[in-house]
Amino acid sequence: MRRQEDRALQARIGHDFADASLLQQALTHRSFGTPHNERLEFLGDSVLSLALSNLLYERFPQLSEGELSRVRSNLVNQQALAELAIGLKLGQVLRLGEGEVKSGGRERPSILADALEALFGAVYLDGGLAPALAWIARLYQPVLVSLNPQTLGKDPKTLLQEWLQGQRLPLPVYRVLQAQGASHAQSFAVECEIAVLGITVPGSGNSRRLAEQEAAKAALQQAQQRQANKKAS
Repeated sequence: MRRQEDRALQARIGHDFADASLLQQALTHRSFGTPHNERLEFLGDSVLSLALSNLLYERFPQLSEGELSRVRSNLVNQQALAELAIGLKLGQVLRLGEGEVKSGGRERPSILADALEALFGAVYLDGGLAPALAWIARLYQPVLVSLNPQTLGKDPKTLLQEWLQGQRLPLPVYRVLQAQGASHAQSFAVECEIAVLGITVPGSGNSRRLAEQEAAKAALQQAQQRQANKKAS
């Protein structure tokens, strides 16, 4: 069964390992034993950085160095990598210690992200730089097609502010409606008001910042929808 799962993963990756031990090491968490995948993760991180730097450099010639760095950092963060790993069904083939399995390690974003980077490193060592770059390009292709570098990595409050400024409208007002709970476990309820548009929406979170971000996201969606409806009518 293990060999069958490994072959299926290699088919999803598009790379047949000449050295099967590299694949096994990439899929081995330290909780399972040694050799585990941490050294391969270190290597794969650099391979991924090179691959995405090249892809973004070619795809977005108008972006500055700082903008390219911002976009790249959002494509290689833990959550982004974990989502790609889930698409590859990577959690199903990881070798984890019994404790990690019982605690949900196969779905843990940090473990998935690290294992994916380890796979990048393993493909590089097994086949060279070209196959590794080609696989990363295929893996990220759907992401890059829909990527908007102007909004990626910006929080909802920033996006709302920029949208309102672009429409020459006043900035929103945030109000705390309620704060409750002990200092280490507080919850906040806020509202975001765009008076000129008649929009007032709530938001909640375990910090004032998160509550405001949630409210800002909802307010921006309402504002953009109203603008779209107005243009369509």
